[in-house]
Amino acid sequence: MRKGLLLGLASMLVVASPAAAKPAAKPAARVTDWTHVVAATPAGGFVLGNPKAKVKLVEYGSLTCPHCRRFDEEGVPTLLANYVKSGQVSWEFRNYVRDAADLTAALIARCNGARSFFPLVRALYKDQPVWFGKAAGTPKDELQKLADLPPQQQFVGMAKFAGLDAWAASHGVPVAKSGQCLANLKSVDQLVQMTSDATEQHPDFQGTPTFLINGGLVKDTGTWSQLEPQLKAALGG
Repeated sequence: MRKGLLLGLASMLVVASPAAAKPAAKPAARVTDWTHVVAATPAGGFVLGNPKAKVKLVEYGSLTCPHCRRFDEEGVPTLLANYVKSGQVSWEFRNYVRDAADLTAALIARCNGARSFFPLVRALYKDQPVWFGKAAGTPKDELQKLADLPPQQQFVGMAKFAGLDAWAASHGVPVAKSGQCLANLKSVDQLVQMTSDATEQHPDFQGTPTFLINGGLVKDTGTWSQLEPQLKAALGG
């Protein structure tokens, strides 16, 4: 399947013992902006926001999907500002890889770990017409040669065709590091498995973007104008 395709003091009236004189631990700081809290998830994705949010949103997205790019442009700024930041909603992104270029871009996005994942995904969507255009324009005979390479070399090659090696370097992922990530077959297998799990676990999966709200698949919802009313309903508003 490989081939076909990131944290009072004691009372002043009491003479305290040395042990009792230790200052009390400071209370945990209250999070006021949950868009800075990100973690990897057991499903293989990355989640942004309050892990105890009332509404847990999951997006299955493809980095080569124009509809996913449109959702990122039209919906994500409002999703972050109005729902994730306050801690009401958490947003998990799970890669759904549709082709070799998609898988290559996903490996780049995940390369620096959880903290940089969402910024890299959003940057990849912004520049999608450029890098995916290059990948789509690769001659068929070159793609065949790529498919015949050992698995560890295939996505390194695709990154060169799409210009993603240079793109990654300009976005904080050095060429040497991106090369390691692109050759990591464990990461490739994880992405393939996550894609397979999406359709096996959700028989009504209709392509990307697909959304889950608190574990339930939301049908016929691929745009922000369709999704936001569903979020408001789940929040009780």
